[in-house]
Amino acid sequence: MDERVREHAAMLVDWSARVDAGDDVVVSVAEDAHDLGVAVAEALGERGATVTTLYGSDELSRAYLKGAEAGVDSGDSDDSGDSDDSGDADDADDTPIFDDDLAVDRAIFEAADAYLRIGGGRNTTATADVSPETRRAYAKARKGVREARMDTDWVSTVHPTRSLAQQAGMAYEEYRDFVYDAVLRDWEALAAEMSEMKAVLDAGEEVRLVTERDDAPDTDVTMSIAGRTAVNSAASVAYDSHNLPSGEVFTAPYDTAGEAFFDVPMTIDATRVRDVRLVFEGGEVVDFAAEAGEDALADILDTDAGARRLGELGIGMNRGIDRFTDSILFDEKMGDTVHMAVGRAYDACLPEGESGNDSAVHVDMISDVSERSRMEVDGEVVQRDGTFRWEDGFEE
Repeated sequence: MDERVREHAAMLVDWSARVDAGDDVVVSVAEDAHDLGVAVAEALGERGATVTTLYGSDELSRAYLKGAEAGVDSGDSDDSGDSDDSGDADDADDTPIFDDDLAVDRAIFEAADAYLRIGGGRNTTATADVSPETRRAYAKARKGVREARMDTDWVSTVHPTRSLAQQAGMAYEEYRDFVYDAVLRDWEALAAEMSEMKAVLDAGEEVRLVTERDDAPDTDVTMSIAGRTAVNSAASVAYDSHNLPSGEVFTAPYDTAGEAFFDVPMTIDATRVRDVRLVFEGGEVVDFAAEAGEDALADILDTDAGARRLGELGIGMNRGIDRFTDSILFDEKMGDTVHMAVGRAYDACLPEGESGNDSAVHVDMISDVSERSRMEVDGEVVQRDGTFRWEDGFEE
């Protein structure tokens, strides 16, 4: 086993999840992430934790969802149960109705102290032929399970696999080096750097992002951040951070207005989406377009009322991630990028007792801000052409 796999496991268990002796830990392992799963299990055993393992398979999920669709087509599905969405257009006769009383799934996470998700499947588009209506119905039904899972000390990471390397357009050996360079780094030092951006956002009331391109639509969008708390996402639950790797500062905006263009390609629900344009009025998306994958974007925005509002504004600050890989886990953390997510807001950004934007989805979209761009907080430029005001080379 590559020694970096054990280093990755130790980073996940110790720095990211902060697992202690006696903790009950749920570990979900994807099909081709076996080596990292083994290393994580070993590390948890050494630390005296209790482990429950799950098989996190996109192929298995596809089989279940396609089976549910086939059951509807044959008239075998049971649509007699209660569903909060039974009157919605989404629940047409040809859409499966999933039971939302998932007591067993919820109980697993309600009893857990930590949840570690290790991605690394065999096919990054394994669920491409599942209908959008089925995806939405399934996402809504599992909302309670997601909430229980997110109440744990949860962390998501990936094991470098050939499918992810192929999606990134890289040789397998090259991709492994890329992943470990992003994961195995001095997170305390990066946290200190990112604290500058957190302080600016915590003190601010309004963010404005502007980009000007000759070959693409401009961005000019404003959003309120008053009363919000930014998260210094340094790859550890101690920082309210839940991804490894990480390297972003994010907050929960509201009252969004203007137009935003996202030029970094991404895969949403197994569909390639690129060159997305969103128009906001009164905090909601009122118009949208995409050069590719527009139907997939429409399906996301139609999930529920919260899917048309922003749940996150994130600023990428991990300069150890030096290229786009078509993986949101890496791409949104890359330096010289800003991302916005439609859908659910994270509680860590909200005042005690306040509810933020609520949705069954949280979908990030990314803009390259390395040139002809600026980000203002309360009218003061804090980043221009990807360079922050506290960095060498910043120009007023």
